[in-house]
Amino acid sequence: MTAKYAFINSEEGNYSIRSMCRWARVSRAGYYEWLNRPVSVTQRWRDELGDFIEVLFADSDATYGYRRIHAALVRAGRPCDPQTVRAIMAERGLVACQPRRSGPRTTIPADAKDLPDLVNRDFTADEPGLKLVGDITYVPTWAGMAFTAFVMLLPRSDDHRAQERGNTASSSSSQGCRSQPWPATQSRSK
Repeated sequence: MTAKYAFINSEEGNYSIRSMCRWARVSRAGYYEWLNRPVSVTQRWRDELGDFIEVLFADSDATYGYRRIHAALVRAGRPCDPQTVRAIMAERGLVACQPRRSGPRTTIPADAKDLPDLVNRDFTADEPGLKLVGDITYVPTWAGMAFTAFVMLLPRSDDHRAQERGNTASSSSSQGCRSQPWPATQSRSK
């Protein structure tokens, strides 16, 4: 009945009370009795609990769900049912921020010590295209994980030394990868 009475109350200016009560099959006397009824003890308790839940939710930076909020209420001396907390949070639109699902992790195998260091920790090259380094990463998307591979040209050794001194060649790119144009056999795309 309360839902019908609340609906009639929300539409009061649009239609007559008499017509709405007839359409909802409720008595006008019952509607007016509901309208003038004081707030119940249960509703006052739920309102106070809801205010306290909102404070706890804001203090958690919107990360606590109903289980953690319930545990915090019990610790604060306000025991209640977890489903009550869940219902109040739903009524007030409090939705916890869900943590991201952990994606693949890069792991270093135990036998990594045996892998050779092919560039000997020297990240410079004598000519373009001589040394390339790459990496792969995982990017979370709405459709799932996307795998992205990166390949970088290492800067020429003389460009690298010039940048360390602060003297960059005028034709160097902002990354300082090369000071000479590419050979004609290789394509260059941006």
